[in-house]
Amino acid sequence: MQKMSSEPAAPCTRTTLHGPAMGTRWSAAVDARHTVNMAALRRDLAAAVEQVDEQMSPWKPNSDLMRLNRAPVDEWVDLPVETMVVLDCALDVQRLSAGAFDPCVGALVDAWGFGAVRDAPDADAIRAARQLTPGTAHRGLQLDRPAGRARKRAPLQLDLCGIAKGYAVDCMTTVLQQHGVRHALATVDGELRALGGQASGAPWAVALERPETGRRAVHGVIELADLAVATSGDYRRFLQVGDARLAHTMDPRKSAPVNNAVASVTVLARTCMQADAWATALLVAGADEGLAMAQRMGLDVLFLVRRAQGLVEVGLGRFGSSGDLSGAACRTN
Repeated sequence: MQKMSSEPAAPCTRTTLHGPAMGTRWSAAVDARHTVNMAALRRDLAAAVEQVDEQMSPWKPNSDLMRLNRAPVDEWVDLPVETMVVLDCALDVQRLSAGAFDPCVGALVDAWGFGAVRDAPDADAIRAARQLTPGTAHRGLQLDRPAGRARKRAPLQLDLCGIAKGYAVDCMTTVLQQHGVRHALATVDGELRALGGQASGAPWAVALERPETGRRAVHGVIELADLAVATSGDYRRFLQVGDARLAHTMDPRKSAPVNNAVASVTVLARTCMQADAWATALLVAGADEGLAMAQRMGLDVLFLVRRAQGLVEVGLGRFGSSGDLSGAACRTN
């Protein structure tokens, strides 16, 4: 009979990898054994995020997204498979959200001073951007999925900032799995995805930021295992016009920045791309319409809404009051 080894398995060690990307930073907390080559892992994680940026950034003139933006109407443009995946998801969320999420808001983003073209609103540019028909994504953008190409059917300017960072996190998760990692937390800016839980068996604890301007404070803690989370809000980048706070997120149905009582929306999903896009859509939709939309879609969502008495939490799914917190939980301070 073969003798069984009594030596315990090698313990996992926590390593944090990070680097600059997409105008912000990426990071990964990795619980892994010594057999994982951390130098190679860091290189491949950085390359994965950089690839998404090179393909989908509206700030890089030579990105594939900008090639499509510059192309004449009705001219087919060959695109990488990754860009096609994100465009496909963007159009799907645009349809399901009744236009609350729309990747064709690039002209509005630039006109209001939130893009690469200018750093302040321009009245003439805003008027020109508003000439584009709201909700044009499905009518104005055509994807040829088998051929890996797209064409504009109208003079559109695409912007994927409401979904591309989430997709970059998903790409990081794929890289981690390819390196044999089973326990990790990947993030780009405020978009995160947990690969399993921690090696100890505990979930990953993620801070939910309190939506306050000028300071960073924790509103609560979200516990993740094999889930992604994304938050959209109005408190980091915005314009203050009188008493109105105009968020950097565009409402394509009004051709204007978001201006409602929602301070932030946090969404849980299996992929970070989905969480990112739906967080944007629900912020645009607002508290009432957004809650109805989230309920219809079966989303796990937490709204922080500004009311006269202060911030009010409204949650559905794992954030709701049903007590079903399998896979994720939120503890508020």
